[in-house]
Amino acid sequence: MAAILLLAPCLSPAARLSPVANRAFDNYVAGVEARLARQHARADTYMGVRLGAANGAVQIEPVNGGSWPVKGGLLHHWRAVAVVPGASAQDLLALLRDYNRLDRYYAPEVVSSHVLADNGEAATVAMRFRKHIVITVVLDAEFQTQSALDGNGRGYSYSRSTHIWEVDAPGTPRERRRPEGNDDGFLWRLNSYWSFEETPQGLLMECEAVSLTRDVPTGLGWLIRPIIETLPRESLEFTFTATRNALMANAERRHNDGRAS
Repeated sequence: MAAILLLAPCLSPAARLSPVANRAFDNYVAGVEARLARQHARADTYMGVRLGAANGAVQIEPVNGGSWPVKGGLLHHWRAVAVVPGASAQDLLALLRDYNRLDRYYAPEVVSSHVLADNGEAATVAMRFRKHIVITVVLDAEFQTQSALDGNGRGYSYSRSTHIWEVDAPGTPRERRRPEGNDDGFLWRLNSYWSFEETPQGLLMECEAVSLTRDVPTGLGWLIRPIIETLPRESLEFTFTATRNALMANAERRHNDGRAS
């Protein structure tokens, strides 16, 4: 562990977001969003997957292998799916739009959040993340979101990163943000795409997370590879599970309140 901590600061010079890697991310998510638009245009294909059993378990799967190299970085694409008995599309939309209290649902990974602009279906949100895998990484980020109900118990929420800064010495007088794209490269871009639909078994919800990170530097793969390759999947699993748990808790409270009355 001492060796890891000593090596961590020397990672910065080797990680820089290139225009080529940035374009690769933009081109890929354009394809993802075009496919989602086609899905959402028809009621019978609104959701990309169907579940046979509504047991509340979270299923995580890689898309296109989960991670693959592009020039100057790595792209990551993971999908999570679950059914939440007793939850509604409005419940999930309200939770995802609770921008000033996201740390209530997603602590400890979300340290704080607040809305910068809110026009109903579109919003700009600032968040601080903390993730610990081998070392602790703190990130400040801003996202543009779009969310709505499509009728008949269906809805969606898209979140696209516009800024991500790695933070040095967070919470101290020496705290500072590193220049965007010139840091350790643990997360340069992050888009999340939620689709959800009410079914007889409960709320079927799906989230696809697409991210861009640095590639694995020569000679430091033993240190960086476990972080880069596990962070996208584990972050999605944590976020999705926390969302499911919050919805289930709300549904249980409603059920108990109904019985009490």
